[in-house]
Amino acid sequence: MNWNRLLRRIADRKCTPFIGAAASLPHLRQASEIAEEWTQSHGYPLEDSDDLARVAQYLAVREDAMAPKEMMRDEILGKGPPDFDDPAEPHALLADLNLPLYITTNYDDFMFQALVDRGRDPVQEICRWNESLPVKEAPAPLGDDDKYEPTPERPVVFHLHGRAEIPESMVLTEDDYLEFLVTLAERSEPDQYSALLPHQVVRALSNTSLIFIGYGLKDWDFRVLHRGLVIRGNAALRRMSVTVQLERTPEAQDYLDQYFRRNEVSVYWGRADTFTQQLRAQWDAFNNGE
Repeated sequence: MNWNRLLRRIADRKCTPFIGAAASLPHLRQASEIAEEWTQSHGYPLEDSDDLARVAQYLAVREDAMAPKEMMRDEILGKGPPDFDDPAEPHALLADLNLPLYITTNYDDFMFQALVDRGRDPVQEICRWNESLPVKEAPAPLGDDDKYEPTPERPVVFHLHGRAEIPESMVLTEDDYLEFLVTLAERSEPDQYSALLPHQVVRALSNTSLIFIGYGLKDWDFRVLHRGLVIRGNAALRRMSVTVQLERTPEAQDYLDQYFRRNEVSVYWGRADTFTQQLRAQWDAFNNGE
């Protein structure tokens, strides 16, 4: 991957991180671990007991739609923040890049807390993908003010799939993912995104380099983001993006390198914390003129 180009985009504030679940490991449990525990405690009867969206859907049917979301809220809010003094901690590294906008599909607020830890004054906003009252009433500095511009001093953390503190906003069950996709499809043109994605977020999708950290190729979060939000932009103006992926066989990596390269996406093969350490070293050297 082209480190020099990525570092220049970061320095120019033309970079937007996308933060997925693996960025919060091992501080939070893997989705599959949570799904297995819920399977055991609630008698999920099918074989795919490691699929969190499907197990959550079962709980929503057997109890009510909010039951799995409240359980996930308790799972996340029962944990304190990660150690932001750890040089390999992804949120801390991303906060040190002094960017104006961070987008996450995680329910935790670790990115927000990391920015506070670094002396910033961040604000949070959730995607208004449903019509529930708590979602409608949630603070929306971007959505409510067309002229609002995030800055490195007062960055915005945009929660695409909701926040634990507002369980109604969480995209968790299979029905949630389907409704989210339908809503996204109904607003397939950029000028129709406004109620779903603020224009500042839409602009970042098309005008900045994106760093996908904490996603696997099979994750629906990543596939929806990449195909539904990123590829639809103007290909002639698309900037290089980076996705961090776990290492695979040489043959698989060669195929996936070609797959991503078609859409101006470079692949870093390794774990999120390994990428974090290397990016920190590269960024420090860049700032020191090395």
